This record gives sequence, C-alpha cells and structure tokens, in this order.
Amino acid sequence: MIGRRTLALAAGAALLLNLAGCAAPPRVKTHTALPGVEVLPTALDIPGLDRQRQLRIYLPPGYAQSSERYPVLYMHDGQNLFDDFTSYVGEWGVDETLDELARSHGLKLIVVGIDNGGDKRMTELNPADHPQFGKGEGAEYMRFIVEVVKPLIDRQYRTRPEREHTAVMGSSMGGLISHYAIQQYPQVFSKAGIFSPSYWAAPALRDATQRPLPADARLYLYMGGREGAEMNRDVRQMVTALSGGALPAEQLRFSAQPKADHNEAAWRTEFGPALLWLFRP
Repeated sequence: MIGRRTLALAAGAALLLNLAGCAAPPRVKTHTALPGVEVLPTALDIPGLDRQRQLRIYLPPGYAQSSERYPVLYMHDGQNLFDDFTSYVGEWGVDETLDELARSHGLKLIVVGIDNGGDKRMTELNPADHPQFGKGEGAEYMRFIVEVVKPLIDRQYRTRPEREHTAVMGSSMGGLISHYAIQQYPQVFSKAGIFSPSYWAAPALRDATQRPLPADARLYLYMGGREGAEMNRDVRQMVTALSGGALPAEQLRFSAQPKADHNEAAWRTEFGPALLWLFRP
C-alpha cells in the first residue's frame, strides 16, 4: 500500500511516539463486508511460486435472482477491498460504492479481489527485479490471474468474459502490476485503473512505447499530490508518454488530487469516478 517515502515517514513517526512513551492505541477493527461479498472456501495454488492465494468475490445486487451476465473487475490486495477487519489501514469500500452505483447509475459488476502475499507483496506485484526487494514475480502472478483465476471465475459465475467487459485495477504496487497487466495481456483486459502507481519499482515500465496498447484500451491514472515528488513526476511522465500517440486522447483519463495522501481513504474516494469512466457505454 505504501511507497518508500510513506514507509520512512511512518517508521519515523512510530519511533517518536515510542520514545515519548505515548504510542497510539491499536485501531479497533470490525467486519464491514456487505452480504454481496463472499470468500472462496479454498485457496488457489499459484503455479511456479509454490504458494496459495485467497479470492474474495463481490456480486452485484440482484445477482441471485437474475440470469444476467456481468462485466468483471479484477483487483489486487483483496484484504483491503471490502472488509475493515482484514484490511491494512482501512478498506476501499468497494462493495458499498458498487451497491450505490448500481442504484444510482445502473452499473453492475462482479469484482474479484486477489489477496496479496504479505511479505511477498513487493515481489509478486513487480514484473521486474529490484535490487532491494529481489526477483520480480509479477509475470507469474499475472499468469496465475489470467490462466487460473479468470477461467475459474468464468466457470463459476455469470460473467461477460470478453476482453471488452474485463478490467484490472490496483493501487501503489497494485497500480504498477495493473499497468503491466493491460500491457502484457491486452487480449484479456481492455480497461485498467492505475492508482498511485509505483513506477519507481520497475523503471522499464515507464517506456509507454515498449508494448503498444490497442487503440480501444481505456486507462484511468490517478495520483495524490501528497504522495511524494518522485511518484507524481513518474505518473505525469507516463501520462505525457501515453498522450503522445500511444492512446487516443479519449481513451486516457488522469485524475490528480493535490491534497490526497497515499492511502485507502483516498483510493476509496476515487474508485467510483474511475469506474463510471472506465465502464461508460
């Protein structure tokens, strides 16, 4: 969830609190997931990584009573999407937001949340090797989503499996791997929500011309002004590169929120507008 600057600031603040003998009390967590959220009873094996991963599924209002098929949004860091109890520092409120968008705009999606790997998160969500964090496992992680998770979801749920109805979204390292996903698998994903992307972790991905995107791809990039100069510079450079002909202007949206921090509360606020743009008719 956090970039290098945020991590350093948080560590420094915690140290000061401890030295002063006034460490903040632990945050009291409660379960907040709505009835439309379910957790698959069996974790799935990730081929090539010798570990398993849990899936959390959001189904839109009226799913059980209808025969309708729905677009699907694949999201990373599943623990932080629906339930405050399982979240790191708060949840995205994906279920609350989508229930409201179903009522107000008729937008109904299935969301598949893939849990992060805890101490493996920095490598699983990075398609590149990194001198500090180690060998990137993003290629294996995305292959797992494309070859294991998506076929399972398409079998077990009433999805619209075509690429034009399939999106991927995440924040921080999840934003990075979401950009990689639509770049590497344009035949699977036609839309990507790229929130606060950690481009610093995979410099090669900054080259927007490395793997051209289909002209109908939609990319929604977002960055908060308080997320650090490096991250803001990187995302603006990416927007400039994509705007230089890699995508038609109407297929790219960049949202900059000057007072926003690098956290779930900021991403929760941006989530609804991003969905309405990505899935607009």
